Amino acid sequence: HAESYGMMDLRISKPMQFDTIFRIYSMSKPITSVAIMMLFEEGLFRISDPISNFIPAFKDVKVLQSQAGDEIQLVKPTREITFRDLLSHTSGLSYGFEQNTYIDDLYRKHIWEKADKDPNATLASVLDSLPLIPLVLQPGSAWHYSIATDLLGYLVQIISGKPFETFLKERIFDPLGMVDTSFYVSQEKLDRFACNYGKGENGNLVDIDPIEKTSYTNPHRVPFGGAGLVSTASDYLRFTHMLLNKGELEGTRLLGRKTIELMTMNHLPEGIYSSADQANGFGLGFNVLLDIAKHQNLGSVGTYGWAGAASTFFRIDPVEEIVALQLIQFIPNDSTPIHIDFLNMLYQALVD
Repeated sequence: HAESYGMMDLRISKPMQFDTIFRIYSMSKPITSVAIMMLFEEGLFRISDPISNFIPAFKDVKVLQSQAGDEIQLVKPTREITFRDLLSHTSGLSYGFEQNTYIDDLYRKHIWEKADKDPNATLASVLDSLPLIPLVLQPGSAWHYSIATDLLGYLVQIISGKPFETFLKERIFDPLGMVDTSFYVSQEKLDRFACNYGKGENGNLVDIDPIEKTSYTNPHRVPFGGAGLVSTASDYLRFTHMLLNKGELEGTRLLGRKTIELMTMNHLPEGIYSSADQANGFGLGFNVLLDIAKHQNLGSVGTYGWAGAASTFFRIDPVEEIVALQLIQFIPNDSTPIHIDFLNMLYQALVD
């Protein structure tokens, strides 16, 4: 079942199309996770390996123990950050989203401002300063959403010896036929690029990333694996069906079925969850549903997926063999329960 609704550009009443290109933001993360796991399958690292094997500066990273005014106390980590920590968001890294915090201020200053303002910024130049910023938590002690997947993209680049964006194109996008998935939108495709909306002062919809100003037309954008990609419904469905098929699509295999099984089981320690309702754990790149009763919505144990900042969303149910995908362009992504309602409508329709 596939339908398109609404407008991709309100100013000219341009309706949403099946080939509309969307900013998928954090739905980039599962793609990056697949990329690093392809290198894992090649025997180039182990999940339990410290990432300092490839970025030695992480041997010297510190952890914020306490802060009182300007007094900062740092300690050594109880253990090193591993690949599993990055994939499951238990590394102790942060993102820079939280306001008025010492560490997130450092992220904004040393990571995101550099990426935004330096026209010559690269993955290496932006992320090489990351080990200098203290961790917010001891590695493995809690789930904390972070820049970890962007760092995984950089590790793909280091381990493979290829630019991250080249690796994705050659090893994932081209083999799967994902022809419109990239870190930028070329000029000949701009007419298919949706506007991205937010709420204005009067509650009206406003375009928060006008096409004439958007950075997505720049082919030299820093290729952040955590949030940088654009895609279409047909492209992302090909990626999700590869996952549903245990790593294979139409004769093209990216991962073995045992690897997909490993990625889609809960990797969080006992008593740690990825959401306040304690219904969800986290795998190696995906949210994983653990408890239907605590979830308080229809679904299946073992369903996995993720979402994006502009209200994009997907879930894969291996029990019912279903992929559910919604692509919307509105920030923030938690403004309505549309994803929950969508899934409840989907599951109530199963009457076999």
